[in-house]
Amino acid sequence: MTSIKEQAAISRLLSFLQEWDNAGKVARSHILDKFIETNQGKTAPELEQEFSQGASLFLVRLTTSLRITYMTDSCLEKLLRSIGIFLSAVSSNRYLIEFLEVGGVLTLLEILGLEKIKEEAKKESVKLLQVIANSGRTYKELICESYGVRSIAEFLAKSKSEETQEEVQVLLDSLVHGNPKYQNQVYKGLIALLPCESPKAQQLSLQTLRTAQPIIGTTHPSIVDCVLKVLGTMHLEVQYEAIELIKDLVGYDVRQALLKGLVALLIPSVKEISKLQAKILSDPSVLQLTPSLPMFLQQAAAAKAIGVLARNDMSIAEELLYLRVVRGLMAAMGNTDHSNSQRLASLTLECFVQMFPLVAEHVRKCMGEELYQLFLSNAEDLYMKIDSIQADILAANTVNVTKALCLHGSSYSMNTLYGSRDSAQMAYLTHFEEDVESKE
Repeated sequence: MTSIKEQAAISRLLSFLQEWDNAGKVARSHILDKFIETNQGKTAPELEQEFSQGASLFLVRLTTSLRITYMTDSCLEKLLRSIGIFLSAVSSNRYLIEFLEVGGVLTLLEILGLEKIKEEAKKESVKLLQVIANSGRTYKELICESYGVRSIAEFLAKSKSEETQEEVQVLLDSLVHGNPKYQNQVYKGLIALLPCESPKAQQLSLQTLRTAQPIIGTTHPSIVDCVLKVLGTMHLEVQYEAIELIKDLVGYDVRQALLKGLVALLIPSVKEISKLQAKILSDPSVLQLTPSLPMFLQQAAAAKAIGVLARNDMSIAEELLYLRVVRGLMAAMGNTDHSNSQRLASLTLECFVQMFPLVAEHVRKCMGEELYQLFLSNAEDLYMKIDSIQADILAANTVNVTKALCLHGSSYSMNTLYGSRDSAQMAYLTHFEEDVESKE
């Protein structure tokens, strides 16, 4: 037989549940407010004690209400927060299973895609998905099997709240860890986010890709083009993350493709320039927009990235020489339509001139003594001191350090290029040089 105290507790529980069942929208909102206030942070045993071992009876009412009303946004945020108290409680595995058995994951994912629902409610939905994902590999797989990666990625791209987007990043980061069956799916989803229009989503995707790449191991072929296109952004925080990812990616099998892509960006294609000229002829106001055109932004960012890579790793600097990076940098220095390209290219060229005497020799010959001395005295401010003729000389340069190296043979190339090196580096460069010669 139950004691009088237990009977009283059960009576209170039944009374509470009846109050919920009979309550309207406003009354339920008050009930949820009180529940959140008094039960936040409680463990599962404490919740059971609060509800006289019948906490699941209230949870099932919350989940039922969620499934019925989530499209109308009626008390949705409070409902989700209340469910979160159950799911995030210590020793709450039973509650989690009960929630999942009634299609909780699908409901949460669907909430993310509904336009009428407020951002705060969607953020609570993301937090619940975090709780589920952090409960173990099985639950991460369940989210992914429910087309979760696509829903979550699309929401990240469309969300207008940076705070919510950061919560989504935490969720994606969780899904890429300890989820071998679907980690590639998450990885591809992150790459697919890079062309999106939201700078914050791009930034967070790039950050998460840096975490994901070592876990995945191999690279996806599309990552090179996607990352290089991101360099056309006007947002420096996005550009920074893109360059940081590039620094990581040169350690993988896409190294050669990345370096070639960066060098190619230094000289915009004739097709792109023709398009710009046509726009200027038809609309003179376009001239005011040229500093922010993606191809010039890419050019400047590529010059910056090349400088970062070259300073960090001598072998990369050597590879870039064989890809005719010097010609590209000098051409960018002559781009009078974009001063930042000129400045960053000049700084990076200065790095190569200081590292390799052979480069200094060719740059000096192309520039002429006067311009070369100006360059040496202050590379960063050179763009403010050159005239139109000097800019044209730089833009139209045909410097070919690669050809000089190949014509004079490997012995000349290595000694003149950088002096004495260890045997491993010599062997590496010999192999790379032979590869270039075979393509000439």
